[in-house]
Amino acid sequence: MSGGFPVDLILFAMVAAFLVLRLRSVLGRRQGFERPPQERPVPGQGMPGPAEPDAAQVPPAPVAGAPRLVIPDSRSPVGQALQRIRQADAGFDPAAFLAGAEGAFRMIVAAFASGDRETLRNLLSADTYAGFEQALVTRETAGERQRTEIRAVHDMAIEGADLRGTVADITVRIVSDQVNVTTGPNGDIVAGAEAVTELNDIWTFQRDLSSADPTWKLVGTQSA
Repeated sequence: MSGGFPVDLILFAMVAAFLVLRLRSVLGRRQGFERPPQERPVPGQGMPGPAEPDAAQVPPAPVAGAPRLVIPDSRSPVGQALQRIRQADAGFDPAAFLAGAEGAFRMIVAAFASGDRETLRNLLSADTYAGFEQALVTRETAGERQRTEIRAVHDMAIEGADLRGTVADITVRIVSDQVNVTTGPNGDIVAGAEAVTELNDIWTFQRDLSSADPTWKLVGTQSA
C-alpha cells in the first residue's frame, strides 16, 4: 500500500455527502395529502366580500342521495308545537326525528310488501296495524304477491305537530320514488307497474313522551 491519500475514502465521503443532501431535500418537502398552509387575504386587497363565517356556524354539506329535511320555522304554529315537544322531552330533535322517520318509512313499506307482521306490530299502533292486517289477509286470500322498491326518498318534511298532555303527534310528508307491482297467482301484473312513480305520502307518528319506549309509532297514513 502506497503512502498517498487513500482514494477509496474520498469516494466514500463524496457518496455520504450526496446522500445527506438528498435526504434533506426530500424530508424538507410536503408529502402525500398533507394540506398546505392556508393564506388569509390581506384586508383591502382584491374585491370586497362577505366576512368569513366561523367554522362552527357552517352547516355540514348534504350527503349525496340523502333526502331533503324540511323543518318548519320556530315562529310558526307547527314550530311552536315542536318546541313544546322539546320542552317535554329534552332529547327530542326534529332533524333526528326525520332521520328516524325515514328509516321507519322504509321498514314499514318493505314489511307490508313482504307480509312481515312482526315488524309491522312493532312500528304501528294497534288501530293502524288492524288496517294493514286486513289488507294483508285480502292480498293473501287472493293469492297475490306485492313487490315494492323504494328507489329514492327526496323530501322528509314536518307538516304538523301537536302535544296533548304527554302524547305527541308529528305529521310528515314523504316524497319518494317507488316501483310497486302486485302479481296474481299466475304471475300476471294485477296492479301497479314496473315504471318508477313519485309518491307523496303523509304519515303521522305518535309517542307518549312519558313512556320509556322511544319508538314513534305510525298512527295514520294518507296519500297526497
